Amino acid sequence: MRIMLSRFMTELGFTCGEAGHGKEALAKLQQDGAPDVVLCDWNMPEMNGLEFVKAVRADAQYNALKIVMATTETEASQVSQAMEAGANEYLMKPFTKDSLQGKLEILGLASAA
Repeated sequence: MRIMLSRFMTELGFTCGEAGHGKEALAKLQQDGAPDVVLCDWNMPEMNGLEFVKAVRADAQYNALKIVMATTETEASQVSQAMEAGANEYLMKPFTKDSLQGKLEILGLASAA
């Protein structure tokens, strides 16, 4: 999943970093600063995506950070929970580079092809 997302993002002109779980991602944010966008999965060990979104949104320095939840979790209640927690967009698997680009366009981070 991370390899595919990284490839798509690179093809779309982004520089990518990776984290294996939410706690690692939080540490990278604190160490490296906020990127243009974070793509996270709901299902991660140690700290899941929903917990990650809540932790990021609890810190005002990341208010402008764009977060896209990219996951197999497709239940309306989960989409709602993620958006209420502060995710900016929700991308359901399986997805394509074009569908990812569409979400990035909505967030003002990519131009239409």
